[in-house]
Amino acid sequence: MSKARSTESCALCSTAATPSALAEVGWADGATIQRLALDHPGWRREDGGCPACVQQALLITLVERGEGEFHEGLQRGWPLDAEAAFGAIPTPLRMHADPRLSGQGVTLALVDSAFHPHPDLTRPRNRIRAWVDASGPIVRALRFGPDDEPRWPGWNEARPAQWHGLMTSVVAAGNGRSSHGLYRGLAPQADLVLVQAMDERGRIGNEAIARALVWLEQHAESLGVRVVSLSLGGEPVEPLAGNPVDAAVQRLVTSGISVIVAAGNDGERRLVPPGTAPLAVTVGGVDDRNTFDHAETALWHSSYGETAFGATKPEIVAPSLWVVAPVLPGSELAQEAAELFRRRAEGDPSVEARLAETKLVTPHYQHVEGTSFAAPITAGIVATMLETNAALQPRRLRELLVAACRAVPGAPAERQGAGAVSAGRATALARGDRHGASADFTHSPLVGDDRVRFMLHEHAAGSVRVLGSWDGWAESGIEASQVEPGVWQAELVRPLAGRYAYKFQLDGARWLVDHANPARAHDGFGGFNSLFDGCIEGSGGQ
Repeated sequence: MSKARSTESCALCSTAATPSALAEVGWADGATIQRLALDHPGWRREDGGCPACVQQALLITLVERGEGEFHEGLQRGWPLDAEAAFGAIPTPLRMHADPRLSGQGVTLALVDSAFHPHPDLTRPRNRIRAWVDASGPIVRALRFGPDDEPRWPGWNEARPAQWHGLMTSVVAAGNGRSSHGLYRGLAPQADLVLVQAMDERGRIGNEAIARALVWLEQHAESLGVRVVSLSLGGEPVEPLAGNPVDAAVQRLVTSGISVIVAAGNDGERRLVPPGTAPLAVTVGGVDDRNTFDHAETALWHSSYGETAFGATKPEIVAPSLWVVAPVLPGSELAQEAAELFRRRAEGDPSVEARLAETKLVTPHYQHVEGTSFAAPITAGIVATMLETNAALQPRRLRELLVAACRAVPGAPAERQGAGAVSAGRATALARGDRHGASADFTHSPLVGDDRVRFMLHEHAAGSVRVLGSWDGWAESGIEASQVEPGVWQAELVRPLAGRYAYKFQLDGARWLVDHANPARAHDGFGGFNSLFDGCIEGSGGQ
């Protein structure tokens, strides 16, 4: 078929797209369809729409279902019902991730039960550098190149063990190819090493986990591994007793490799490696309730003291509910999903309850839960931190992750550690850590008694201005000065009490939110403004 016949025009924006892509609008929920019809009078579902138009309508709908402001009650409570289908907020957006970073140039290793070579990892470029089987006494390994189609024994068996590893790997580093980029991970350009540790009996022992880590230690340099994520648990050990997993983690960290470990799923008080490893970053779960609002955040119910994967307490917490991950290709659920969304596209309302029950988001994705997913999310953040500052070592990365956390309201410290990590804040800290004291800021803006100081790390700018609502977004804005190469600073006399919106303007043309500030509001143009609070009533002023 010729190229001309294989593409059509989007009925909404006239952009060329394939018929199959235009038909995907049929997957969308009722609210998204209503938004498209409202913005484009006369349009109907059967007219089709390109992925860009559908995704924009979806995201606007997600924002407008709340109060339009990230920290003023947006998305208060999402019940698991039909409205949840196609309604999970993409992880990078929920984590306030810097969209300029993708983990490029960093290799991330995951140790899990088993894996699947999903298109989100292998296309358009294969990013799976190696597959390793450490489940038995003899470790088997296969290496792949960027143009290879990675295959290994049992890759297409659609076993339950593959489902878990598929999800953790794509949550960390999937590029969202099967959703046209919408449901990508935190490090969508990172390379991967996939190490499976579950044997044929469905058992994961401490010896297998240790073998996996030893193999990574031996081959990390040739593969460029800088981060290892583990979302599994071995066998219980006695308190204070040494074990081979802890020893292997220590050697990896000492050699410059950060190790991230899931803190638990069932809340049982027992010590299980690798969560017992003192040098690993232990990540518990947090339920952000599919919202941007910190006040709505609560701990995942199993982030207790000594948890299933063995940590005495989590050091930090990350999302463990409403995390979007792929459906395992070839599985029964994949077959059912295709049929359910086909019927939805035909207007069959009876499928909505089953879509919600199976937590399906599209025919290719569902939202999942468990602290198994908090660890790879954090590992993806670490990959982006290393992308922006390759000199960072595990100790400093750990400190910066902790510094990038916000306390979970009302939760005891022993259950949340430093709190819920922010991806954007972590990468901002990583950038600044290569500089002197002037760049050592944990957040922006810095609000003092009489002034507000805005900070931005951006090497790809010749000039920077800060424009905001305190003066009606005057075009002149506030000119920023470069306090050292790539570090910009601007000061504003602290305005009267109230909440103010602002953005950075780079080179008089490019707009950028403050990625060191997770407080944001929808700007009415498909993007966001950053926010800060002014001074007490009656003082300050511009």
